[in-house]
Amino acid sequence: MGHPRIWTKMQQHFQGIQGFLEWAISIGKSVNGFPLWVIEISDKPGEEETEPAFKYIGNVHGDEPVGRELLIFLANWLCDNHLKDPLATLIVENVHLHLLPSMNPDGFSLRKRGNANNIDLNRDFPDQFVFINDDEDSRQPETRAIMNWLRDIRFTASATLHGGALVANYPWDGSDDKRTKYYGCPDDDAFRFMSSIYSHSHYNMSSSKEFLGGITNGAAWYPLYGGMQDWNYIHAGCFELTLEISDNKWPNAAELPFLWRYNKMSMLNLVASLVKTGVHGRIYSSGDGRPLPGSITVSGINYTVRAGNTFGDYHRILAPRDKYEVVATMPGYKSKNTTIWLDEGPVTLDFVLDPEVSVKGSVLRNIYDCDCNGESKQEFVQFLWGTHLEVFFVVIVVLGFLLLLFQRRQKVKFSTSRQSAGAKRTVEV
Repeated sequence: MGHPRIWTKMQQHFQGIQGFLEWAISIGKSVNGFPLWVIEISDKPGEEETEPAFKYIGNVHGDEPVGRELLIFLANWLCDNHLKDPLATLIVENVHLHLLPSMNPDGFSLRKRGNANNIDLNRDFPDQFVFINDDEDSRQPETRAIMNWLRDIRFTASATLHGGALVANYPWDGSDDKRTKYYGCPDDDAFRFMSSIYSHSHYNMSSSKEFLGGITNGAAWYPLYGGMQDWNYIHAGCFELTLEISDNKWPNAAELPFLWRYNKMSMLNLVASLVKTGVHGRIYSSGDGRPLPGSITVSGINYTVRAGNTFGDYHRILAPRDKYEVVATMPGYKSKNTTIWLDEGPVTLDFVLDPEVSVKGSVLRNIYDCDCNGESKQEFVQFLWGTHLEVFFVVIVVLGFLLLLFQRRQKVKFSTSRQSAGAKRTVEV
């Protein structure tokens, strides 16, 4: 299979951040026009697959550059160790990984938290509790780039890398009454599980004296509004964590190898958890076997995961537990549900949905069953089976009666031959 490629729509090499020479794609530009480069690592870069997609984003705040550097370390390590290290091989061949080292290159250049417009990018997203910045055109270009990126790619999970503390933070980031309190989202168990994977794989995050187990609910730590992780979960179907990976926001460059060593297994294990846990599968139509872009829900959890349009594939993150009831739905089809056990690794679960049937026994058509070339056929069938059929039947009976009279008048004895021949039978196979 060889060395994993790193792909660019621009089809050109570029001199990357800190001298890292690779392939990449720009998802947009900053206020000052700097490209927002994304490194894509996969055995099939640039192609849509049935594999789960994961993204890491660094340098959301310009004065927190450690994440930016660690993502370059991560890209180098994965490319150097593909087919050599089992974990590197697992990730490259089973996860579609995207790395955005710097979401805020202007802030990095200015050594300040906000972007060139002095806007905190982690307060610039639509929020469920505070109606701020509802006009998408008024948002910062970096924010719009992320939102458009997630419209193009269906990410299963992600994480942003920050600095100034040492903890794995999970939704919700805000609360309904704006108070500092634990305020969990519908997938609170799954987020706690993901956070613990990162914390317990870290050198010392889980031994934190401030945060039990090295993890925290965002609103329980301090509420914020307009944050990126809550927006990902609500609007993009993406389970995102906010990772504080360094107490020192801007450490000496000599400390970077140590910070990479402390966070390496955490970063790898979090990505690998997409294929080591949860329930995965595809949704098909029983009628013709084609994939369906249906929905997956889990009983007791008020959250819906959408299957892909092309392959009907879905990836549902769930914390290990005795059992879950999983339900697949699709407009125009009968829903199906089944019970799974998630105590020993991931589960592959495909659904084959039956089309709904009307009272008269015909299959109901839905928006995904468009057959524009068959309109004339349908009109012809409707013409025959409408009121015109009665007219045809009467005409045929009259003609038959007249023919019978004519035959009798000519005294041609066809009665015997007609009875022996009988009517031709139609056989359905």
